[in-house]
Amino acid sequence: MSGVMKRMGMIFRAKANKALDRAEDPRETLDYSYQKQLELLQKVRRGVADVATSRKRLELQLNQLQKQSSTLEDQGRKALALGREDLAREALSRRAALQQQVSDLEVQHQTLQGEEEKLTLAAQRLQAKVDAFRTKKETIKATYTAAEAQTRIGEAFSGISEEMGDVGMAIQRAEDKTATLQARAGAIDELLASGALDDSSGLHKDDIQSELDRLSGGTDVELELQRMKAELAGGSSSSQQAIEGGQGNRGQQAQPQDTPRFDKQ
Repeated sequence: MSGVMKRMGMIFRAKANKALDRAEDPRETLDYSYQKQLELLQKVRRGVADVATSRKRLELQLNQLQKQSSTLEDQGRKALALGREDLAREALSRRAALQQQVSDLEVQHQTLQGEEEKLTLAAQRLQAKVDAFRTKKETIKATYTAAEAQTRIGEAFSGISEEMGDVGMAIQRAEDKTATLQARAGAIDELLASGALDDSSGLHKDDIQSELDRLSGGTDVELELQRMKAELAGGSSSSQQAIEGGQGNRGQQAQPQDTPRFDKQ
């Protein structure tokens, strides 16, 4: 059971990693890393400022303690000059206590000063590193953008991009539908010509009807040609009736021509 759970966990992590790789934009990752470095640099600078503030406070305390020590020393001398040895001893005792505090504060001051110098140097190094990272970041982003654009152009030219693939599929579907319609139209024409299908419009004729119409048209032409020849030759009315009778008795018997009449003078 534990082996199955481990395998499921590995599969889940692998799929999640693959999904993250597809969703990740290197430019966004670089910008995020640069922002984090700027935040770290800001924290280091605030640390330097805090240490410098503490050092300044110690310096003020040292100056104040040193002034008090000088004042106690002067008071002891005056008391001793006036014959008040007890007061002079008390003033010197207080001065000695202040001197101990001054010594402790000087040690702390030196420690803070050393920390301040270290933090200042670290901030300078971090600033240089952040500046270098920013330059490298912009270079990588520009290179990535150019490579991405070049890849898209190449995919567009080769027709393997998603958009061009959709256009190619649409063209292929249109060509397939056109070929199907052309094949269907050709098949219907063949079936109509062979008589397998009836033409309800009455406009389509089969081969036999077309041949009969052609022969009928040719006969009418021949008969009309014979009639014209007879007229030119001045044939008899019976011949003309025979020719016209071959045309379906369409003509009638020719009427005699009126003879010209001459008026007597």
